[in-house]
Amino acid sequence: MEFETESIEFKSQFTEDIYKEVIAFANTDGGVVYVGVDNNGNVIGIKDVDKEYTRITNGIRDAIVPDVTMFVRFTLQENKVVRITVGEGTNKPYCLKGKGLKPSGVYVRQGTSSVPASPEQIRQMIKDSDGDEYEKLRSIEQELTFTAAAKAFKKYGVDFSPEKYLQLGMTQRGNGIYTNLALILSDQCAHTTKVAVYADDADTVFKDSKEFCGSIFDQLENTFDYLKLIDGNSSSIVGLERVERQAYPLEALREALLNALIHRDYGFSGSIIINVNKKEMEFISIGGLLPGLTPDDIRAGISQPRNKALAEVFHRLRLVESYGTGIRRIYNLYAACPAKPRIEVTANTFKMVLPDMTAQAEQTVFPAGYRSATPVADVKITPQMQKVLSYLTTHGEATAAELMELLNVKTTRLFILTKQMLSLGIIRTQGKGDKKLYRAE
Repeated sequence: MEFETESIEFKSQFTEDIYKEVIAFANTDGGVVYVGVDNNGNVIGIKDVDKEYTRITNGIRDAIVPDVTMFVRFTLQENKVVRITVGEGTNKPYCLKGKGLKPSGVYVRQGTSSVPASPEQIRQMIKDSDGDEYEKLRSIEQELTFTAAAKAFKKYGVDFSPEKYLQLGMTQRGNGIYTNLALILSDQCAHTTKVAVYADDADTVFKDSKEFCGSIFDQLENTFDYLKLIDGNSSSIVGLERVERQAYPLEALREALLNALIHRDYGFSGSIIINVNKKEMEFISIGGLLPGLTPDDIRAGISQPRNKALAEVFHRLRLVESYGTGIRRIYNLYAACPAKPRIEVTANTFKMVLPDMTAQAEQTVFPAGYRSATPVADVKITPQMQKVLSYLTTHGEATAAELMELLNVKTTRLFILTKQMLSLGIIRTQGKGDKKLYRAE
């Protein structure tokens, strides 16, 4: 008489519980399942051996994913007992096809029992089998939909048919299982973006908050719309003109948000945090810099994307140009602002801080080599100047007509404004008359 052990399991007759035992052995150190033997180790035999043998072999092939049959051998003993020898698999975790990579579908051997694996055990098995690149690992959630992603791809004219999933990195080759990249792009994405708005500089007087969830594409669009609403436009009257004031260049908000979404470490469950106060806006994403990179490297435009496939998706959609350009663009947008963007890094976080330009608008700029009959203290960097600089940084150049349309001003006002900016040395001109172009220095 034998007894059940860590590597031996008895089943008197066929039941679907056999699949759980095979999965548990394949996910652990292997073992043997005897069908036709009771719990005390007594051989009682199977009534219709041929029928049950076929049922067992077909069931194990069809009910378990990934395919475990290469690690399973079947033997008939005395035409009464089916001996199922299971080796340790190399593509863990194995699971019930109908349950997926969840504790209810993944089993491991624990003593003489086969028990559901914990989420931590499942994640570790995936890492051990697939490597440690999060976006390439099998997603624990396999019931995914892509409504938001399909809408985004259609908007930017890029094919998003299921045939493209493998090429994008959303499925694994050979088995069609969804990867974590697919999870991030899906409507079921578990990661979120949180925005908190404060009434003071010390982030102690709370005003409002929002949490954006769903596909990363929904988070991008909805968060950006909310940040634009927070930023808004204030205005004041200067002489006969209404001067619009914008706290943050929209392009800077967009680039900071894209940077946080693309480069965060999705292996952690925390949210992207955006803090807004009367002085600045902070974009805080989980995951510090990759080894070998420094904040100075990032400011210089050197980039090593943590999520290469995700970055490539955004590049395909032309939401980003190329690696590293976004940070440089942010700094260029603040070229004439006294307060500059800041990068702050810890072991597990990356923070991009954008100053509120309206809080800096009244500060004086002392450009190198400045010479003018006008006292320096009387020349200010105004919100209209900031708007022109943002436009020139983004588009490279502009005509007088384009700048008048941008600012909603007439020829005289634009002449005065551009003359001041030329005196400050923050723009330059090329050509004359109707062909004159304005460029940022």
